[in-house]
Amino acid sequence: MAVKRHCEQPLYDYAPPPDSQRNQSVKKSTTVILAGLTMVGPLAIDTYLPSFHAIGQDFAVSDLLVQQTLSVFLFSFAFLMLFYGTLSDSFGRRPIILGSLAIYTVASVGAALAPSFGWLLAFRCVQGLAAGGGAVISRAVVRDRASGAEAQQVLAYMMMVFGLAPAIAPILGGWLHVTLGWRSVFWFLAAFGLLMLITCYRALPESLPASSRHAFHPGLIAANYWKVLRNARFLLLAVSIGVAFSGFGLYIGSAANFVIKILGLSETAFGWMFIPLISGMTIGSALAARIARKVAPTRMIAVGYAVMVVAALANVGYNYAFKAAVPWAVLPLMLYAFGLALATPTLTVLALDVFPDNRGLAASLQSFIQMLLFALVSGTVAPLLFESAFKLACGVLAGLVLSIVCALLARRLRRA
Repeated sequence: MAVKRHCEQPLYDYAPPPDSQRNQSVKKSTTVILAGLTMVGPLAIDTYLPSFHAIGQDFAVSDLLVQQTLSVFLFSFAFLMLFYGTLSDSFGRRPIILGSLAIYTVASVGAALAPSFGWLLAFRCVQGLAAGGGAVISRAVVRDRASGAEAQQVLAYMMMVFGLAPAIAPILGGWLHVTLGWRSVFWFLAAFGLLMLITCYRALPESLPASSRHAFHPGLIAANYWKVLRNARFLLLAVSIGVAFSGFGLYIGSAANFVIKILGLSETAFGWMFIPLISGMTIGSALAARIARKVAPTRMIAVGYAVMVVAALANVGYNYAFKAAVPWAVLPLMLYAFGLALATPTLTVLALDVFPDNRGLAASLQSFIQMLLFALVSGTVAPLLFESAFKLACGVLAGLVLSIVCALLARRLRRA
């Protein structure tokens, strides 16, 4: 049983949910802030993609080595996600968010000023370590303040706002790169980090009261991690989300090759790939939020997976029969993103609800598993496939099959 730490006066004042009831929806302004926090990581991943070749030329390194600036970011991003949730369970959500944003902003400035490729790689690592705080803790904040269909709605709205980041980022990054050079991209990331830091400091209340916090004790924390890690249903749900989302990772890790070499477009044309992807996710998220109270969770998941299967098969079929070209090469990706957005909020709520007393820790581990799979696919699988549109399509289908198997096994365990 978890031991809780009681404080007479917490570091930051606790603000109760609207109407002082936990099952009330999170305020719209807070939802927007939480969605902004989830954008920090995607912006750091996607905004500099059009600058890959320029960074390699500037530092006289190969494209494969420049790819490691993405891999290092993703692996460090995933690693510290393991701990953000449990730290917020002990010290509150707000101080951990503010600390991570401050470090992220400083690291972004360091990347903008990097005198060598080694320094750029180091600052990207620090960026990754800091960028995951908001992504993890925002989910815990939602579950602190909402439950059931309302939590699904808030997560769907967050996903909808979050979806704007990968759509805007590479387009903005391409224009920044062409106009001001690749270093301007990292100055933009620093400015966004500072904006979120100021916004959270002024407008994001604490959602976890001192009476609900757990003691920061290594033995107790290790026991709680072990409790979560040995729960097969939680792990299957987390992996099902991660491998389904890894279809994004495969194309994001291959973005420079896919857009410039396979599709034959310019550095300012990344919108051809990202706008359909994120449009599908945004529309799917909006629909998921709208019907969350009307559709049973199992049906929502089934419909989402059915749409993804159709999209993945269409992607494989098109790229087998034809040479990849816009718009046909990206339309299946839009449909896949739509199905993913329908299924993900419900799967996330089901995973976090396995451990209602350790939501921060559960959010950490779920995010860690998702990002670890994303990093593995982006950093190791994508370079093996990114010369061929057909191979990329087959990779997405393989990940989806694994996701479906995990989701079905998790459902069977719930019934048992």
